[in-house]
Amino acid sequence: MRRYPSVLLLVLVAFPGIIRAAQPAPAAAPPERDPQSWCTSVTRAIPQIKPKTCVAAALRPVAVKSVMGRQIMLREFKPAQKNAARVLVVGGIHGDELTAVSVAFRWLELLQQPGYDGPQFHWRVVPVLNPDGLLAKPPTRVNAHGVDLNRNFPTHNWSSEAPRYWKVSTNRDPRRFPGTAPASEPESRWLHDEITRFKPDVIVSIHAPFDVLDFDGPPAGVEVPARFGRLHLNRIGVYPGSLGNFGGLKEGIPVVTLELPHALKMPTEAELAHVWRDMQEWLRVNLVERKAASASTSPERGVPHDEPTP
Repeated sequence: MRRYPSVLLLVLVAFPGIIRAAQPAPAAAPPERDPQSWCTSVTRAIPQIKPKTCVAAALRPVAVKSVMGRQIMLREFKPAQKNAARVLVVGGIHGDELTAVSVAFRWLELLQQPGYDGPQFHWRVVPVLNPDGLLAKPPTRVNAHGVDLNRNFPTHNWSSEAPRYWKVSTNRDPRRFPGTAPASEPESRWLHDEITRFKPDVIVSIHAPFDVLDFDGPPAGVEVPARFGRLHLNRIGVYPGSLGNFGGLKEGIPVVTLELPHALKMPTEAELAHVWRDMQEWLRVNLVERKAASASTSPERGVPHDEPTP
């Protein structure tokens, strides 16, 4: 009997995979009983947004939950006029980029103001795609499966390119693990499906902390933005499995990525206002005016679903 511990130790040392295989799956998160509970949890983790601001945004859950069973929330602003330009905004793809979530909530506030010229645009806003990463302690870039959602979208040659890039270019950085298959994660799979349903004219993705403006997508008919506020254009390239690669190159949808200056510290009110004004002007010129000019000369593309999947 005294030899058994030694034998067991030898087996575990020789076959460490046994330990990993025995690890339990991530425990489910406590269910959010209502929007107030969800808002309290999320706003506790991010800067400068109070629960009442989140509740006032009137978010509603989508059909898919995160790995740990947390709600992914969405708000739609649907104008009465037909053929409005469709804008999809996504924050919190990386859970440790806290300001990206806060800025998405600030934009939700602006979209609800009475003076906002809403009829030009049809908005869908997802303030936090990765709630498990955001609410981890400490917050993590990856989701609860340890997958970087921004490397998990089904881009061209994902099966060969994404694993190779992770192994060679990142030296197997766990913060950038692309997953075992494209769209393997409920969060990235839902966003992929939502893009197919909504058919946005542009995707705006909020990140931090590189302090630049990035753009991916077809240049024909769309002016590449030079700057939004203090964020100047710096096309940093695409990565296997990234949203910019999937949306901009594979699907042909312009993807504008805002890399805020800090992941923890919010921009000033003046900086936020400048970014918002510049973005609205770019959207107006490149979506509203371009759609109006081409409406009579080209057939209308597929009609999106009137409502996102509940």
